[in-house]
Amino acid sequence: MKNKLAYIQRFALLPLSFLYGIGVWVRNIMFDLGILPSKEYDIPVISVGNLTAGGTGKTPHVEYLVRLLSKNFVVATLSRGYKRKTKGFFLAHTNSTADQVGDEPLQIKRKFKDVAVAVDAKRTRGIEKLQKLIPDLQVIILDDAYQHRYVKPGISILLVNYSRNIFDDYLLPAGRLREPASARDRADIIIVTKCPANVKPIELRLLEKKLIQYAYQKVFFTTVTYQSLMPVFDAALPVLTPEDIAAETNEVIVVSGIANNEDMVRYLEKFFPTVHVFQFSDHYHYTARDLHEIIELFGEISANKKCYLITTEKDATKISAFNSLEDEVKNAFYYLPVQIEFLENKQETFDSLIYNYVHNNRPDNILHRREKWKKSNLPFLYIEKKVNND
Repeated sequence: MKNKLAYIQRFALLPLSFLYGIGVWVRNIMFDLGILPSKEYDIPVISVGNLTAGGTGKTPHVEYLVRLLSKNFVVATLSRGYKRKTKGFFLAHTNSTADQVGDEPLQIKRKFKDVAVAVDAKRTRGIEKLQKLIPDLQVIILDDAYQHRYVKPGISILLVNYSRNIFDDYLLPAGRLREPASARDRADIIIVTKCPANVKPIELRLLEKKLIQYAYQKVFFTTVTYQSLMPVFDAALPVLTPEDIAAETNEVIVVSGIANNEDMVRYLEKFFPTVHVFQFSDHYHYTARDLHEIIELFGEISANKKCYLITTEKDATKISAFNSLEDEVKNAFYYLPVQIEFLENKQETFDSLIYNYVHNNRPDNILHRREKWKKSNLPFLYIEKKVNND
């Protein structure tokens, strides 16, 4: 019955998806023809984005790039700061709030304290402000910018969820696609995310063949790995593994406000017979009432046995603002970090692609300066030659 209602609802929304698709097509044509401008910069710019509305694991991939590049380069990230309450350009600090910068940028800033993390809905302005604020800046990572075509990145990375086939999905609002699957033609690198660790190579080859539209495009496959549980409120509390918690209790409460928490729940169900789930919408802003309902269940369980509350790292940036919670609740609140791993031993290949692009195009690279000078003088040389022929 539920599937039938969903089908009827999707069918009813198809006319709106058709109109939305026309708007997307016209906008992309205007960029392709140069009617709407795409600006290039003399600094390496890497864009990370997706075709679907959430659920591709974008933040762990951005973090992977930051971790890779910040060892040798001065790195900054720039996103719009979805659902923040501030306007314009805002530079995040470790003591910023999710209301100021958004939950994902705050997560990145708290993890990489020495990396500049900025938000600005207008990415061209954000890039230019970052360049002024950080004169020795060497690379900018644009977070969730696949549809932001006012900036032309040096490398465009498109993320596609393995379990959500973009070829069978619909455009918003009937489906989850921001653009049709054909828009993958703008990507230099396509990463299929959240793959099962034991996926068969033949499946990957078939998917790779279907995704590639041009010979220069590269396809990689990643899977999610869960890390040790970290305390949400008190950093002095011990880091725990699911096995540590399972030795104390057989049930936990999961609190999540992400696009898709199914993988996380399945992972925890391997350790706990009973997993209670509070599922909220993506980028959800928690209220005192929400926490009250969660704490009520926590109180019922903890009256008889030990209980832990487990959330995502993104949600932890917002839940940690509720400092008035009782110590018993705060001490039981942990978040589950995730990282990505490349399948088929392709991590080194991916790392080399990214590293060499940044190394060869950073502003202080002599080859980059020479190439920039040549390009800037091409119009002059052409005009001079034409005048002499006359």
